[in-house]
Amino acid sequence: MTASTPDCLPAGSRDELPLPAPTFLRPVLRVQDGQQLVAEDEVIEEVPVALVYNGISHAVMLASPTDLEDFALGFSLGEGILAGAGELYDLEVRATCDGISVEMEISTARFLALKARRRSLAGRTGCGLCGVDSLANVTRAPGERLVRPDWALSVEAVSEALRQLPHWQTLRQQTGAAHGAAWVGPDGGIRCLREDVGRHNALDKLVGALARQGASPGDGFALITSRASYEMVQKAASARISTLVAVSAPTAMAARQAEVAGMLLIGFARSRQLVAYSCASHLAPEARSHMDRRSFM
Repeated sequence: MTASTPDCLPAGSRDELPLPAPTFLRPVLRVQDGQQLVAEDEVIEEVPVALVYNGISHAVMLASPTDLEDFALGFSLGEGILAGAGELYDLEVRATCDGISVEMEISTARFLALKARRRSLAGRTGCGLCGVDSLANVTRAPGERLVRPDWALSVEAVSEALRQLPHWQTLRQQTGAAHGAAWVGPDGGIRCLREDVGRHNALDKLVGALARQGASPGDGFALITSRASYEMVQKAASARISTLVAVSAPTAMAARQAEVAGMLLIGFARSRQLVAYSCASHLAPEARSHMDRRSFM
């Protein structure tokens, strides 16, 4: 599949621009073992996406042009702009000459609250503190402690989810450059996955998809194909996700936040291997048999 920046329409045209495709075929020169070959490579697309609330542009993020309805809702929930999916009344995704505009209509009360704390955001692929304008705004309180699910996470469930993961990651298979965020049942079966060039965006898309589907946060865990930064923990906690599993490492700040929120935070997830950084009592007993429980309760 190929994509390119859409040409601008003539002035006064009522036609809609097509949304860009998620990948782009680009000529490349491959060099291996002293040999050179001109070929084409499928690279992932990233597009400026403006999130517009009641006609006012609030954030511009660089994102993959897929599942943008989920992205907009998940971002809105994760940033505290909306308290629930029902406060989003309408949403339209529209391609422009400069990128994509996601135009949302939200409740008057939420829009007034947004205007009161409105700030300019600029998102990057690896952004960490997008739009934060003071040190006091770096972290948000996690709110009520997360409810512990009535099931315990097993090593087998994590291993099964990791086994299934590559088969769900279409964009990664095509380009090798997409992060994924999956929603997984207690048995390890993946139920939903969203991809994006940005790890935060992938999780936002997953949160949005779960909200649109009316899924219960207690019915599974989130699996991310990246490190677990404080913002990833914050987004998961805002969605009331009580278990976050990352294939890479967490940060110390993320582990502290997870502990305060009552979240089981897993890093370095591999087949039959994992490291619990907080709330290890949420693990199945066999996974904790060799742990010093005093360090994790």
